[in-house]
Amino acid sequence: MVNLDLVVVGAGTAGCMAARTAAKAGLSVCLIDYKDAKSIGDKVCGDAIGKHHFDNLGLSYPRGEELERIIMGIKVYSPDMETVFKLSSEELHGFIVNRWVFGQRLLREALDAGASLLDLTQALEPIVEGGFVRGVIARDRRTGSRVEIRGRVTVDASGYAAVLRRRLPPEMEIETSINKRDEVLCYREIRILKSEVDEPEFCQIYLDLEAAPGGYYWIFPKRDNCVNVGLGVAAVGGFPNPREQLYKFVLSKRIFEDSRLIHGGGGVVPTRRPLDSFVGNGIVVIGDAACHVNPIHGGGIGPSMMAGKIAGEVISSVLEKSEPSVENLWPINVRYMKTYGAKQASLDVFRIFLQSLTNEDINYGMKYKLIMEEDVLKAGMEGDVRLNITDATRRIFIGLGRISFLRKLYNMARKSKAIKKMYENYPQSPNEMQEWRIKVREIFGSG
Repeated sequence: MVNLDLVVVGAGTAGCMAARTAAKAGLSVCLIDYKDAKSIGDKVCGDAIGKHHFDNLGLSYPRGEELERIIMGIKVYSPDMETVFKLSSEELHGFIVNRWVFGQRLLREALDAGASLLDLTQALEPIVEGGFVRGVIARDRRTGSRVEIRGRVTVDASGYAAVLRRRLPPEMEIETSINKRDEVLCYREIRILKSEVDEPEFCQIYLDLEAAPGGYYWIFPKRDNCVNVGLGVAAVGGFPNPREQLYKFVLSKRIFEDSRLIHGGGGVVPTRRPLDSFVGNGIVVIGDAACHVNPIHGGGIGPSMMAGKIAGEVISSVLEKSEPSVENLWPINVRYMKTYGAKQASLDVFRIFLQSLTNEDINYGMKYKLIMEEDVLKAGMEGDVRLNITDATRRIFIGLGRISFLRKLYNMARKSKAIKKMYENYPQSPNEMQEWRIKVREIFGSG
């Protein structure tokens, strides 16, 4: 049996950042991961991360083998390919990383800060005693033996699997399950093309509900002629197989003729607002396990690391002077919601709206710039959805018989603004949570 200040399940971006932060503050920290140490960081991912996340977290920029490409912006294509929003600003500058090398860097920094690692170790369930999580029961994958790893605080950073969150008792008041309609199934491949893509400093996102219902497909340039190409579909109804869709609609394009497959794989991404709360007595949930993912583009590296840093700082402060009760850990919720969760929730309204549209709706919306390119950028960075609907635009849409589409757009913008305000005024203590939840559900449920 091992006794520690902090047990972190999952050595991904969120877990490593939490471990690094807490260990730097002097806590005894152990990272647990299912994989062997040399495989940590090897994950199916879009591989993109904004420069601002490195600035905000105080991390050095990727370089050497870790850096695949410097990105200056994003190009978003309409379903009919007739309209392209070219989004470029300092806020969109970022990097395409080698996901394995980047993951290994984060792990090394956590270990250098003083954290220890138990690799090839499978977390099975939380240890719950006296209303507190006191650690985890795990299995050593080398020997098959079970071990108790106890900690004053336990962090579930186990990704979509959420191995601890799904097994928490109801009295923790943390959501244990996620609705399937809030998940996107993705498949992506790393391919070498015959020649480099045009404007390789731009990531390409394609909106096409026939190819990617409820999602999109992407082409992200990597080093030289290499690209990360993938497709995501919403897990709603009889959704299609994303791999089959990628081959049918994307890899059949001329650009992929005679291309060579390097690696392929899939996964599930929780694309929704964050959990209402991700703290309980002795437990904190972060990263994909807490739905810390941008609902529009599915990027999770940046917000996961942000959540890890916040968690590490608050846990360190709490353990220095008091017990890790839900009340004392609550600032993790408050800080995350104010810095990223409000934006996430606002964009979740936008996501639900987009999933209700047709390709024709999207074509018209982009053609007539109902949301301007600069406003798309602002929405992506801050969660503020602003409309560009003039009297002339109204007349055009009335003539097209699409006035109901404008009403839906107005309603989405209204709900997006209201929900962002609710998250910016997130409860300062768990005592205020029930009333807040009711108001949030009312906004999401309104017509």
